[in-house]
Amino acid sequence: MYIYMCPVRLYHSSITQIRKANYATKGIYYQAFICLSTGLERIGKICLILDYYINSNGEFPDLSYVKKNIGHDIKLIYEQSIAIAEKRSIDFNFMKDLNGEIHQDILKILSDFAKGDRYSNINIIVGCEQKSDSIKRWYENIDKFLYEMHVTEKKKRRILQNAEIIDQITNGIALVRHISEDGSILGNVASASFQTGMYEAVAPYRQLYVLQVVRFWVELIRALQYEAMKLGKEDIPFFSEIFGLFYNSDQYFRSRKTWDNW
Repeated sequence: MYIYMCPVRLYHSSITQIRKANYATKGIYYQAFICLSTGLERIGKICLILDYYINSNGEFPDLSYVKKNIGHDIKLIYEQSIAIAEKRSIDFNFMKDLNGEIHQDILKILSDFAKGDRYSNINIIVGCEQKSDSIKRWYENIDKFLYEMHVTEKKKRRILQNAEIIDQITNGIALVRHISEDGSILGNVASASFQTGMYEAVAPYRQLYVLQVVRFWVELIRALQYEAMKLGKEDIPFFSEIFGLFYNSDQYFRSRKTWDNW
């Protein structure tokens, strides 16, 4: 079970990245998606392996079983994880599932990214058919949702007013040439300023919802760890300590700004 350390470092990096990524730093999106998709796949697999270990009285599955029965699809790994939680009547202290719309969208985007969307830039170069744009999907399905759900009308008006004021101040002396996450052109200060204000408003909530996804598997792995340890062998580490940082409240998840210096 020495693979257990890998997801922890991936989460530390990706949580900070998903909070910082914006239209001007699109490369950070890819870094976050790579780390998140890999980390979720690994912790999910560990949960499924632990369930197998418990069922087989302390025997680990072979590689053939892992490839055939578990695979790489994060959405399928989630469905199997839910089945395990229900089968074992696991009591979650936070969220018992990730069936909400935004959590499902996050899982779908990351799952599709892991299965092929991560090659989108290469596909363009070699003339291969593009499946989907993960950054655009994130902006349209996650950021816009968070902006409408969590940002107050007062703050939305302030973001718009600030964009208009900055545009007036810099009129004729500033040139903007950017492309937003959805592919539209940001050709003036007002549009770029508004996009920046929107990003800053939703960034803490991006982080919150992603950490809620991570925490679901952390709760599951904690419960399975104790069941596995009851077999009396010494194969299983204390996942509750390894992933302890991600077993926290929503308030802590939203307020902490950096995670990669842990």
